[in-house]
Amino acid sequence: MVIKIVFLVVFFAVMILIGVKTRNNAKSVDGFVLGGRSAGPWLTAFGFGTSYFSAVVFIGYAGQFGWKYGIASTWIGIGNAVIGSLLAWIVLGRRTRVMTKHLDSKTMPDFFGKRFDSTPLRIAAALISFVFLIPYTSSVYNGLSRLFNMAFNIDYKICIIIMAALTCIYVVLGGYMATVVNDFVQGIIMLFGITAVIVSVINSNGGFITALTTLSQQVSDNPASPGLQGAFVSFFGPDPLNLVGVVILTSLGTWGLPQMVGKFYAIKDEKSIKAGTVISTLFAIVVAGGCYFLGGFARLYKDANIYAEDGSVKYDSIIPTMLENLNTVLVGVVIVLVLSASMSTLSSLVLTSSSTFTLDLIALIGNKKDNDKKQLEKRNLFIMRLLLVFFIIVSVALSLNPPTFIAQLMGYSWGALAGSFLAPFLYGLYWKRTTKLSVWVSFIAGVGITVSNMFLHFIQSPINAGAVTMLLSLIIVPVVSLISPKPDKDKTESIFACYNETVTIEKRYSLPEDADESN
Repeated sequence: MVIKIVFLVVFFAVMILIGVKTRNNAKSVDGFVLGGRSAGPWLTAFGFGTSYFSAVVFIGYAGQFGWKYGIASTWIGIGNAVIGSLLAWIVLGRRTRVMTKHLDSKTMPDFFGKRFDSTPLRIAAALISFVFLIPYTSSVYNGLSRLFNMAFNIDYKICIIIMAALTCIYVVLGGYMATVVNDFVQGIIMLFGITAVIVSVINSNGGFITALTTLSQQVSDNPASPGLQGAFVSFFGPDPLNLVGVVILTSLGTWGLPQMVGKFYAIKDEKSIKAGTVISTLFAIVVAGGCYFLGGFARLYKDANIYAEDGSVKYDSIIPTMLENLNTVLVGVVIVLVLSASMSTLSSLVLTSSSTFTLDLIALIGNKKDNDKKQLEKRNLFIMRLLLVFFIIVSVALSLNPPTFIAQLMGYSWGALAGSFLAPFLYGLYWKRTTKLSVWVSFIAGVGITVSNMFLHFIQSPINAGAVTMLLSLIIVPVVSLISPKPDKDKTESIFACYNETVTIEKRYSLPEDADESN
C-alpha cells in the first residue's frame, strides 16, 4: 500500500507542478485554449494519443471486446492506429491547421460558424458538444473508479472526486499548455506501463503459447457462432460483423470529436505535422494495440468477481480482475498508467467543453455589447475557468450514479458527436460545394438517431448505432449539398484561398537547361 501511495503522490505532484510552470501561457484566450498555436510535434502527437486512449479503453473496451472477440479484438487497436491516428493526421492535420488559422477559429463550433457563415450553426454545434461530452467524461471517471476500488479497496465515489479536483487544478492553472505537457509525461508512462502489464499477464498464464492454447479451448457463446471451438484465437473472432462496427466507431470517430480535432488547431508548423503523424501512429499501435491484445485473454479469468447475481458478465470488472494478482510494484505502475490515460483525456474534455461554451455561446452574446478587447479577454478567461469547474461538477454528479456500463456511455457520446460533426467538418475542409443545409441535416441526424436509439433500441448496440450514424452522415452531407442551393462563390473562394499560398525560395545555383553534355 505504501508503494502504491508513493506512486500516486509523485504522479500528482508532477501534474500540479506542470500546471504551475505553464500558467504564464494561459494569460490570454488564445493561450488558454490553443497554447498560442505553438505546440511542437511531440507535444501534439502525445496530446492526440493520450486524449484518444483513457480508462474507457483500458478498463471498459479492452475487457468487454476482449471477452466478446478474443485475440481478434487486436484489430480494434490496429484500426485505431491506422484510421484513427495515421489517416486522421494525413487527411485532417494540415488542412485543419491552415483553414482554422485563416478563419481565426479556436473551436469546432467556431469553425462551423465561420466556414458556413452561420451563427445559429455555431450555437447548435456548441450545445451538442457541451451536452454530449458529459457522458464521455463520466465514462472515464467510471473506469478510474473500478481500478481504484481494486487497488485500494476504497469507495469509488471518493476516487472520482479526487481525480476531478486534481484535473481541475492543473487545467485551470495552465490551460492548453499544461494539458499537452502533462500529456507528454503521461504518454511516456502509458508506453512503458502497457508493455510491462502485457508481459506480466501473459507470463502469469504460463507464457504466450500456453495462454493461447488455453484460450483456444474456450467454446464460443456468441449468438453469431454458438458452440464454435477456437473462435477466440481465430483471425476475425466469433462475430466479425459486430467487430467491424467497433473498429469504425473507435477509429473513424476521432475525425469528428472536438477534443481530438482541436489538437490540429494548435500545432506549430508543417514540419510538426509530418513528425506528429509518425509519432502519433506509433503511439497508437503500442497503446491501443496493446490494450486490446491484453483484453483478448479475458476468458482466462472466469473469476466470480466478473459475474453479476443474474449470471451476466460485468465487463468493467474483467481487466481489474486480470491485474489483481500482479506484484505490488506493477500494480502501482498500472494505477499510474490508467491515471495518465484518464487524466489526459479528462483535461482535454473539460478544456474543450468550457472553451466551446464560453467562446461560442456566452462570448458570442457579450461581444456585441462590449467593445473593450482587454475587458472581453479577462471576462472570457474568467468565465472559461468557471465553466470548466462547472463541467467537472456535472460530469462527476453523473458518474456517482452511472446509468450504464462504460462502453455504452462512450458509444452514445461518440455516436452523437462524431455522427453530427465528422462529415460536415471533413467536407468543409475539402469541398467548396458543402452547404449550410447539409450541416444542419447532419447535426439533426447525428443527435436524433443517437437519442432516439437510447429509448427505442432499434439498433441493439450503442456501438453499432454510433458507427451507422457516422457512415450515414458521410452520405447525407454530399447528397443534401448537391440538391440544395450553392453557397456564395466569393465567400467560399476567399475561405479556400488559404490553401493556395505562394512560397518563394532562393536557389543558390542551378545548371542551365541547355548545358552541353559533351563538356
